[in-house]
Amino acid sequence: MANVITGLRILVSVALLFCPVFSPIFYVMYLIAGLSDMADGIIARKTNSVSEFGSRFDGVADFIFVVVCLMKILPVMDIPIWLYVWTALIFFVKIINIISGVARQKRLVAVHSTMNKVTGVLLFVLPLTLSIVPLIYTGISICTVATFAAIQEGYFIGIGKGNKT
Repeated sequence: MANVITGLRILVSVALLFCPVFSPIFYVMYLIAGLSDMADGIIARKTNSVSEFGSRFDGVADFIFVVVCLMKILPVMDIPIWLYVWTALIFFVKIINIISGVARQKRLVAVHSTMNKVTGVLLFVLPLTLSIVPLIYTGISICTVATFAAIQEGYFIGIGKGNKT
């Protein structure tokens, strides 16, 4: 059942490509895709159907959803250069975390910290707030939390507290 929901998230994500950005149908499809991401994991755990395939399938679905959203949203936004630079620095820290995790544990290490989850929720909510909160405020808030999460992730990997995947 969880993998079916994940598959539906991929289909809904692709359908987002054909929705006008920030239209009511865009928001409905966006919410369906985002909420299904939460639901599939919960269902997999509740039904004892967690699997390596399901975990990887979920990662593919997440990637497709993020890429589609970036393709739709970024072209219509006026993003200040400093926000791009800050985001790139966070990305750089996350890449270093991945490399150091692989170097230390000889496999991919994922840190499912509270701060990483908070960052994910804030990023998910961002498109829903763009019409009411200026990007400068949400950008500062999200980048601050994401910076802390990336640093904390590096610390957890360094002390061997990451989850092996």
